Amino acid sequence: MTTVPDTAARSRTVLVAVAALVLGAVAMAISPAFVRWAEVGPFTSAFYRVFLALPLLALWASLERGGDTRPDPGWTRAIVLTGLFFAGDLFFWHLSVLKTTIANATLLATMAPVWVMAFSSLFIGEPVTRPMLAGLALCVAGAGLLIGASSLLDPSRFVGDLYGVGTSLFFGLYFLAMRVARREARPGLVLYRSTIVTAAVLGLVAAVAENAWLPAGLSGVVALLLMAWVSHVGGQGLLAYALGHLSAAFSSLVIFMEALAAAVFGYLLFGETLGTWELLGGAGILVGIWVARPREG
Repeated sequence: MTTVPDTAARSRTVLVAVAALVLGAVAMAISPAFVRWAEVGPFTSAFYRVFLALPLLALWASLERGGDTRPDPGWTRAIVLTGLFFAGDLFFWHLSVLKTTIANATLLATMAPVWVMAFSSLFIGEPVTRPMLAGLALCVAGAGLLIGASSLLDPSRFVGDLYGVGTSLFFGLYFLAMRVARREARPGLVLYRSTIVTAAVLGLVAAVAENAWLPAGLSGVVALLLMAWVSHVGGQGLLAYALGHLSAAFSSLVIFMEALAAAVFGYLLFGETLGTWELLGGAGILVGIWVARPREG
């Protein structure tokens, strides 16, 4: 029988994990601003995002090892797939940004929870509850209001929109792989090793697709460092922690929080529109996450 103290401890753990998701979403949402300021090509900036994060992630993994009594799981298939899927996510994201509107790319990328909930039971054995599905519907509607006013259907952008769908698929698969990897290892170790895989793939892509490796000035260097340390170590690190305590289906809804935070950053940093419909969309996302929240039992 579950005791009251055990239930209270579990509730605190869930609350901390949800807070980590929200903070991680904010940290990831500011990455487009760093990309704009990076002064290098999109694939090169994606490579630097993960490559420059490796020293901090190595330190994190090393510090974790001192308090972990579990054996090192090694380079498991889940860890390698996590790195490959995140490389695919960043690759298609940057292609979609180049080939379609920012609004369309962002809206399509936020559909990753649809893939997570479609595959969660089949691939990782985690059932999707009715509240999660209801929360997903509210979040999708909210995202449509938040970004839909700026998105347009245009046949000339069809390929770019397909890249946006590819982004959502790979990020959804990333959630599933990270969730499985976290069952066997601590977050720092999983993120460090998977980031090595991602950096290797994106380094090859950048070498083939682009030839400007160095930013023009100090501001570009600072932007790249902040993208690595804030968006990857901070954002993906908090996500990796949360996925050790929460289901992949619920955790994936953080992507909608990322869209909300991105809209706020766009308003504060670049003067982008944030009107009544956008605010209603943001409220819909918050309500959807509340409806899908973890419940005891």
